[in-house]
Amino acid sequence: MNQNELHLLDSYIAENLSFAIYRLPGEDVLHLLVQDTDSPTHLNTINELNGQSGFVISPFTVSSECPIILLHPTRKADIPFPQKEGKSHPGKKREESHPGEEYAARFATFIAPIRQKEFKKLVLSRSLTVGKSTSFSPSMAFLLACSKYTRSYVYLLHTPRTGTWLGSTPEMLLCGTGNIWNTVSIAGTQVLRNGELPQTWDDKNLIEQMLVSYYIRTQLTSFGIHPSEKGPYTVRAGELAHLRTDFHFSLPNASQLGDLLKLLHPTPAVSGLPKEEAYRFILDNEGYCRRYYSGFIGLLEPEGKSDLYVNLRCMNIHDNSFTLYAGGGLLPSSVLEQEWQETEDKLQTMLYLTQVNNYVFE
Repeated sequence: MNQNELHLLDSYIAENLSFAIYRLPGEDVLHLLVQDTDSPTHLNTINELNGQSGFVISPFTVSSECPIILLHPTRKADIPFPQKEGKSHPGKKREESHPGEEYAARFATFIAPIRQKEFKKLVLSRSLTVGKSTSFSPSMAFLLACSKYTRSYVYLLHTPRTGTWLGSTPEMLLCGTGNIWNTVSIAGTQVLRNGELPQTWDDKNLIEQMLVSYYIRTQLTSFGIHPSEKGPYTVRAGELAHLRTDFHFSLPNASQLGDLLKLLHPTPAVSGLPKEEAYRFILDNEGYCRRYYSGFIGLLEPEGKSDLYVNLRCMNIHDNSFTLYAGGGLLPSSVLEQEWQETEDKLQTMLYLTQVNNYVFE
């Protein structure tokens, strides 16, 4: 696929055609799925994914405005990843900022019950809307993301119901084929220094990762699954580092993937603990709708290979603007300015791509 062919994806968006294109971590192949007949399936519960196959995008909270969308592709193509030529000029980073009054108020609302031990953890997220250049190309932004974020799951998706979404997420939710399946816990964040992975982690990040790992382990066990584990260890995602633990397990009956996904989502990496109470607290107090941010996305194939990822480091592309999303896990030791800066660092992953009109091919 060359630059001109990639621009077909921009025409698909203009024509309001349903499609998804994605690149798995470390792969050199782009997977294109197009549904050009009928409409994608809309589902109201995660359990309805049992026995289903297709490309799915599920929101943080299912609603009439944001249903689960399942594409049934009528055309598929596996395309060798085009090698990057020329140089990228992504523009400057955002100037250093400080927490605004609204974020500070939300932080105070979230941190109080944590310190009162009502919650072990809560995730506070926010959105950022920035202007969009008329020369912006979603297809070129996707290509740039594939080139820059080689260790992440990179996707571009459009449906009439969801609009256009672009993301580069480091967090697997559920991947597998046959009887071999995997999931991960990822928590804790540090900015890379001189491109090097950090050698040490503070207690706040270590505890946060431990809580997410405990949740994954407990949920799998309740499903009759006894996983093997590897980790925690440090991984890179763009210009950030995270702590990760891998879970490997057998799944004799893949027809119940919807039930397992319901059990796992939302993980404490995007919500909190206890699960149901934290989820409800976020809906009542975060102050905005996350839409498909912190939901999950990917290919669901019970009889084949499934690759589902938590929809982090993503943005909703509008006609004249972008809406970007980022969040961070709060523990009793969390500090307002540090949590704000973590969201700023995470937003940079997508902000880099909003200036794709400066990406030069020769």
